[in-house]
Amino acid sequence: MKKHIITVAATAGLLFTAFGSSASAHGDTYTVRTGDCLSKIAKENHVSVTQLKVWNHLSSDRIKINQKLSLIAPHSYVLKKVKPVAIAKKVEPTTIANTANQTYKVRTGDSLSLIAKEYSTTVSTLKSLNNLKTDTIKIGQVLKVKGTATKVTASSVSVPSKKVVATLVSAPAKPAYATLLGAPESKAQAVIAEAKKYSGTRYVWGGITPSGFDCSGFIYYVFNNVGVSLPRTVASQWAATESVGFPNPGDLVFFETYKKGPSHVGIYIGGNQFIHSSSHGVRIDNMTSSYWESKYIGARAVF
Repeated sequence: MKKHIITVAATAGLLFTAFGSSASAHGDTYTVRTGDCLSKIAKENHVSVTQLKVWNHLSSDRIKINQKLSLIAPHSYVLKKVKPVAIAKKVEPTTIANTANQTYKVRTGDSLSLIAKEYSTTVSTLKSLNNLKTDTIKIGQVLKVKGTATKVTASSVSVPSKKVVATLVSAPAKPAYATLLGAPESKAQAVIAEAKKYSGTRYVWGGITPSGFDCSGFIYYVFNNVGVSLPRTVASQWAATESVGFPNPGDLVFFETYKKGPSHVGIYIGGNQFIHSSSHGVRIDNMTSSYWESKYIGARAVF
């Protein structure tokens, strides 16, 4: 990522008593309403989903009701005619090292491939650094990652004798588009494709293998097969995921069936359909059917 540098021929000891400034205003915003999604908002406002995500620092398509979104790109700011009026003093050189990238704590929805992309390394390197035999990781696990320390040095300066102009250029929201585009969506599609492989598999109470699944065992098996660790039971899967107003493909959808609270779970695949292990085995059902619509209690995001 390119680094943008603000150069000012002054130092920390300067006191600025007067300056002129001009800044471009941040324009239109949009408040998320029930039923909204990024694609709908982008279409209505003649922008792309990618632009919305970059302008609003979004790493996925997840949005929340009442969330405010900027509909225009961030602008640059310029400060002009700064008049120094105090005496500059000598500043001793200092170095600040950034070591935040040395370790990483696994969060819900993470996988080794996703973490490797974020830190510009490889899955093999991560496994070697952490003595991992498989790609399976757990929420809360602390991993060593390949990070590079960033040094910032301040040197001594002299008293400025002329007016100076400081120009601030706004930095991009993320280091690169590669970390923004497709990661959650591709992971969701991988989950859906994996789930569909087991269509027709019989229902077995407590089952967590292709020889037979119960509802939460099916979720547990499918997500772990694509490198995402989830708990085993419906209740713990509900607790480990994040509530969303409207499901997107790859989200979990929960139902209250034979007991109070979440007691059945499936994977939303789009078009009001979800795939789950029912009493009839692994199959796709419509959430708007009279039975499932009456039992539905909410959607929760894994990614």
